[in-house]
Amino acid sequence: MRFPVRLSPPATAAAATAGAVLAAVALRRYLRTRSSMATSAHRRGSAGGITLVVSGKSTEDQHLLAAAGGALVLGEGDSVEDITVSLDSGAGAGAGFDAGAYMAALRASRFGRWMLWSPRLASTHDLVTQNFAKLPVGVVCVADVQFKGRGRSKNVWESPPGCLMFSFTSQMEDARKLPLMQYVVCLAMTEAIKELCCAKGLSELDVKIKWPNDLYLKGLKVGGILCTSSYQPKVYNICTGIGLNVDNEEPTTCLNAALKEMNANLPTLKREDILASFFNKFEVLFEIFTNEGFQALEEQYYNSWLHRSSLICSGQKVVVQDGPEAQHADSVVTIQGLTPAGYLYAIGEDGKSYELHPDGNRRPWLQLLHESNSAHPAAPPTALRSALLKITKVSSSPSKSWEKDGPFAFSHLQIPCFLIRFQQPQ
Repeated sequence: MRFPVRLSPPATAAAATAGAVLAAVALRRYLRTRSSMATSAHRRGSAGGITLVVSGKSTEDQHLLAAAGGALVLGEGDSVEDITVSLDSGAGAGAGFDAGAYMAALRASRFGRWMLWSPRLASTHDLVTQNFAKLPVGVVCVADVQFKGRGRSKNVWESPPGCLMFSFTSQMEDARKLPLMQYVVCLAMTEAIKELCCAKGLSELDVKIKWPNDLYLKGLKVGGILCTSSYQPKVYNICTGIGLNVDNEEPTTCLNAALKEMNANLPTLKREDILASFFNKFEVLFEIFTNEGFQALEEQYYNSWLHRSSLICSGQKVVVQDGPEAQHADSVVTIQGLTPAGYLYAIGEDGKSYELHPDGNRRPWLQLLHESNSAHPAAPPTALRSALLKITKVSSSPSKSWEKDGPFAFSHLQIPCFLIRFQQPQ
């Protein structure tokens, strides 16, 4: 071990004293640094690092993913996590995720055939995002517990045990379709749940899509989707994260709680079956979306749209607040559906078209939806309230430019933004 400071031989007693002092200071700093490094290493070691269990649809798939596992990283600098990779034994995961049952139910050939499972992980989305180039496209990462889950606009996603939490990768060449990817994912999940309930003889769970990327059941949020992307020459790398309440009744409700309310004697849904059903459905929809565009799925999407049967529905009027709240001018618009770019499309009383943009979930729609729902008589009376939307006027020939808006490239309209308020139902 080299000493951190090299000193020349002292020429005088004073120099020797000074040298001794400098050496003592240097030694103290050195030992303090080493102590800090040891403490940091002890903390990382005491946390146990990350355990990843590798599974594949075939033995070749499993070995391919295992070969990549040794190069995986998570975190940066001093916060890099130690990762231990092991092969799934095929004996089941006990209380954890049963990879064997999942792979047996999986029919998809492109998505989900490679799986990384962890009993506890900071974020499945961070893992696949940070290691995209090292993993096969279509890989899925599943965690039993997530302690740094996130949603849109840096919102924190609660991830208690009982959730189905996973992230997977895909690629796309057409940038114009990127903002619509989240709608395809939402649709795939709602359809997968319906088909799975039907296949198992269970009562249908009417899970609905709340624009732009949430899943609702009986007026309560049970899931959310996060899509991010990065660009490399000629292709966009997409990471999609999904959280779905399966067995956890907190903080809202879950799928199995709803099933038990309908019939307590029937079996419940398992995370493994839901994940396999999702990829079986998503692969079909993704193929249609890639080849024919979202228009081929639009009617099917609207059939699962929460906004067709609740406060915010096609034909529902909302109030546009133009400018600061203290000096705003209100105007009324009527929601019609989606624009080609994936935003809400509305018509004003003056006949002009409007495009409504999400505003980061600063205020949940849940309360707004409940306020007009007769099934919740204890909810406060409806009033004109600030919503989580921004609205932009869409002229007949708006000026467009491609910009990076977070992880996606969007067709961004170069016009002012407004706030909207919901109009009190008559």
